[in-house]
Amino acid sequence: MNVSGERTFAAPRNTVWHVLNDPASMAKTMPGVESFDIHDDRRWTANVKIPLGLGGLKMKVDMEKIEEREPEFAKLAVKGNGVGAIMNMETSFELSDAADGATSMAWAAEVKILGPVGSMGQRVLQPIVNQQVQHVLTALDAQVQEAVKQ
Repeated sequence: MNVSGERTFAAPRNTVWHVLNDPASMAKTMPGVESFDIHDDRRWTANVKIPLGLGGLKMKVDMEKIEEREPEFAKLAVKGNGVGAIMNMETSFELSDAADGATSMAWAAEVKILGPVGSMGQRVLQPIVNQQVQHVLTALDAQVQEAVKQ
C-alpha cells in the first residue's frame, strides 16, 4: 500500500528539519506510543498500540534512518512486529522553501502488512492508514509550532 502527500508548515525549513529528525519529537507524533527508546541518532524503538477498529494492535516498531541529506531529505526503514501482524514500511520526506518563510514537505510511504491483520486487505486497511497519517501530520504540525515558539 502506497500513501503520499504534501504538507506546508508555517516555519523555516531548519526548524521543520530539526523536529523531523529529533526522535523525541517524532515519538510525540506517533499514535498509541506506550514507550520509546532512543538507541542513537539513527535508530530508535517504540512500543505502540495501533488503533484498529474495535481493538488495538500492540506492536514493537524499530526505526532506522537509512538516508539523509540535511536539510532537505531523509528516508526511514520501519519494521514492526506484533501478534497477528508484521509491518514493513519505508517512508521518506523532502523539504523545500515555500512562500512567506514556510516550508513545504512532500512525503511518501510504502507500507506492507503481513499476517492475519494484513489479510484484511487494502480496502479495509487503507482508511485506517489514512486516518493514522492525518493524526501524525497534525501532531507533527503541533511539534513544529512548539519548536517555532522556543
